[in-house]
Amino acid sequence: MKPALTSLVLLLTAVSISLGGSSVSNDQVVLLPVKNDPTVSFRILFNAGSQQDPAGKEGLCSITASMLTDAATTRNTYEQVLEKLYPLAAGYSASVSVEQTVIIGRVHNDNMKEYYPLLMDALLHPAFRQDDLDRIKSQTLNYLENTLRYSSDEELGKAVLYASVFEGSGYGHLTDGLVSAVRSITLDDVRGFYGSHFTAGNVVVGVGGGYDEALLRQIANDLGSLPAGAPPAAPRPAPKARQGLHVVMVEKDAPATAISMGFPLDILRGQADWYPLALATSWLGEHRNSSSHLYQVIREARGLNYGDYAYIENYPNGGQRSMPPQNVGRRMQLFEMWIRPVPNETRQFALRAGLREFARLVRDGMTRNDFELTRSFLEKYVLQFAPTTLERLGYALDDRFYGIRGSHLENYRTALRTMTLADVNAAIRKHWQYGTMQIAIVTKDAKAFKDALVNDSPSPITYKTPKPQTVMDEDKEIAAFPVKVKAEDVEIVKVEELFK
Repeated sequence: MKPALTSLVLLLTAVSISLGGSSVSNDQVVLLPVKNDPTVSFRILFNAGSQQDPAGKEGLCSITASMLTDAATTRNTYEQVLEKLYPLAAGYSASVSVEQTVIIGRVHNDNMKEYYPLLMDALLHPAFRQDDLDRIKSQTLNYLENTLRYSSDEELGKAVLYASVFEGSGYGHLTDGLVSAVRSITLDDVRGFYGSHFTAGNVVVGVGGGYDEALLRQIANDLGSLPAGAPPAAPRPAPKARQGLHVVMVEKDAPATAISMGFPLDILRGQADWYPLALATSWLGEHRNSSSHLYQVIREARGLNYGDYAYIENYPNGGQRSMPPQNVGRRMQLFEMWIRPVPNETRQFALRAGLREFARLVRDGMTRNDFELTRSFLEKYVLQFAPTTLERLGYALDDRFYGIRGSHLENYRTALRTMTLADVNAAIRKHWQYGTMQIAIVTKDAKAFKDALVNDSPSPITYKTPKPQTVMDEDKEIAAFPVKVKAEDVEIVKVEELFK
C-alpha cells in the first residue's frame, strides 16, 4: 500500500550514520520507509553537477557519472555487469543536472543480495577503462553533433534558450558539454573529478521502500570508503542583465519552426510566492494538458501544433515525461514557454500569439473563474506527481535541497486550499514581466524571419478549413500585436555551429 501524501512527512526520517571513520550528519540522510513495499529504492545524490565542469572540460561531470553507471568496475567488465543485472529485473543509472548528480536504483527485496554488491561496486570501484571512456565520449558526441541538432527541434530550441538565458554563468552550457571539450576529456580528468566531487562529505544517501536496518548499516560501512571531505560550493549563477527582447535564431532546413522563450526567475520552490505562481503557470500552460490556456489558443482553436506549455522550474526531457522530474534542483530557475513546432508560414503569428497571451496575463492577472477551476484541478493533479516510492524519495531529497520543512507536495496542496486570487495576481505582478525575454527559434530562412521581426511586419494567417468568426476576429488582433525587436538583438547561428 502506498502512503498518502498527508502522512509522507511522518515517514521521512533523518538519522545519523557513520561512513567509515567519517561522520555523516542528519541532513545527509533521507529515509522513506514503506513497510509493505516489496522493493527498495536508492537515490544516492552528490552535490556535483555541470556547473562544476572546469573551463575547457564542459561535460566532465556527466561523463564521470556515466563511467560509474555505464562502464566496468574493477571486478566486472561492462558486459558482465549487464549480464548480472538482467535476471534481477533491476538496474541503476545516473542523472546529471547543473547542481546535482544522482545515482538511481530500484530492486525487489528478493534480489537484494545479488543487486546491492553490484550497485556499491559501481560507486566505489569504477575501473575507469579507456574503452569505456571512448564509448561514452562517442555516445555523447553523437548526441551533441547529431541527435540534438537534427532529431528534435523542440529540444534543440530549449537547449539554445538555456544557454542564452544563463550565458556567462555556471548554468550556461549543456550538462552533456561542448563538442571540443568532450573530445579533450581524458581518464585522468575523470579520475580527478571523481576523487574531488564523489566524496563522503558531498553525498546525500536516500533509501526508500521495504528496507531493513541491516541494509542501512551496510550502506554506511560501504560508503565509508569514499574519499573524505567535500569540494567548495559553486557560486550562485549570475546571468547577464538584459533589457528588451533578445532572439537567437538557429538556421536549419526545417519543415516547421520551434519557439522557446523565457527569462531568469529568482522565486524558488518552498517560498511563499512559488505556489500562487505555480497555479498561474498551470493555467497558462500545464505540461501536456489540453485544458491549459496556451494549448487552447494555439493548438485547439487554430491547430497550429501539438502543444504549448509554460514552466517556472527547469523541466528537462519534457518530451519523455508527463509529470515533473525530481532531483534537478537549481538555485536560480527560469520562466519559460514552449511553442512546439508550427508550420514555417505561421511562425510569426504563433510567436505573437504566445507573447500576447503572456502579456495579457501579466497585465490583467487571472480571472476568478480561471483561478477557481485551476485550483480545483491542481488539488487533484498534484496527487499524481509521485505515485511510486522512488519518486517520493526524489521529492524528499528535493525538500532537503530547497530547505523545505515537511513535504513540498503536501505544502503545495495546503497552499492551494488557502491561497486567494489576490495572492496569485500579486505574485504575477511581482515576479513576471513581459518586456525582457530571451527567445530561441529553430527555423528555415532565418534572415527573412529576422527582417519580419525587426520591421514588426503584420502576420495575417489563413486556414485550410473554416474557423469560427470569433477566432477570425481575434486573429486580426494577434497578427498586429506589437513585438519590438532591435536588429542588433537578433543573432542567427547555423545549426552545425552549435555546441562546439
